[in-house]
Amino acid sequence: MRAALAFVRLVLAWCVILGASSVLLATVVVPRLAGATSYDVQTGSMRPGLPPGTLVVVRPVAPEQIGIGTVVTYQLESGEPTVVTHRVTEIGINRAGERVFRTQGDANDAIDPAPVRPVQVRGALWYSVPYAGHFNDLVTRRSGWPLLAAVIGLLGYAGWMFIGAARDRRATPADAPIEEGELVSS
Repeated sequence: MRAALAFVRLVLAWCVILGASSVLLATVVVPRLAGATSYDVQTGSMRPGLPPGTLVVVRPVAPEQIGIGTVVTYQLESGEPTVVTHRVTEIGINRAGERVFRTQGDANDAIDPAPVRPVQVRGALWYSVPYAGHFNDLVTRRSGWPLLAAVIGLLGYAGWMFIGAARDRRATPADAPIEEGELVSS
């Protein structure tokens, strides 16, 4: 029974470590290595495909590569930090001869009022991670750091328990310490 419980703990520790590593890899490491940027979806305008709390990872894209149906993340106003992720529904040319895009959220009834200029586009959707946007939002807010520290601490503790379980499993009976009150035969 004790061995079965130890095995279950070992499997659970592995699941936690692999799960956390996978999320970290998908949300931080891969985007940085690929020159991509991640954003969290705040509203339901892109439901059902990108509900609130989804982390979207976008890669820079040339304006010529953006077609109708491409999901893009763009600045509401050029140079401002506020961004929106919507689908391109029309492509046109403005009075200055510049290519512009009309966008619309999948759940919205109307096309967005202002056309999007190429300078506003931060990138095209590469992939998304459901629910990871909640974690990203929590971490980027000041009030989220205590929770992040607790999560990191728990992951560290899980790793420590995993190492201890693996070490104990390798110990032979001759190496095992004798506990007080235990009978030893000679």
